[in-house]
Amino acid sequence: MVLGVVFHTMGDKAAEDWVATHALAILHGDAAEVADALHTQADQAELTAEQRHGADVCVRYLRTKSELLRYDQALQAGWPIAIGIIEGAARHLTDRLDISGARWGLDGAEAVLKLRAVTANGDLDTYWKYHVAAEHQRLYPASDQERFAFTA
Repeated sequence: MVLGVVFHTMGDKAAEDWVATHALAILHGDAAEVADALHTQADQAELTAEQRHGADVCVRYLRTKSELLRYDQALQAGWPIAIGIIEGAARHLTDRLDISGARWGLDGAEAVLKLRAVTANGDLDTYWKYHVAAEHQRLYPASDQERFAFTA
């Protein structure tokens, strides 16, 4: 986290500890408290506007998203925390949806997101074989002629 370097020198072991302490607090559901602590620390350090820009951005993010950053609840429920992956997928999807003249519905957007996930996981070949077989079955269902005997 580059923010740790705002309050410490590069390579300082204290920066790693600082980041770990704040990250753990956020994981425990204390994002708003971390935002307050960062704001206070930036004020006390008497940083210039340029020096504290990263801290201000982080504080703003933590304050506006604190209700969404309930990692404690997610972890307690056994949900995975993969913010970078999720945000990357959302950014990719947003890029695709913003193409001029494109018309997207929820189903199409979900399909693109699923395909991207399958591709990112390295499962596209396996999925495509399954998809082709399922589509063939849908279009050409198995005939039930073998159940009937010829009478003529």
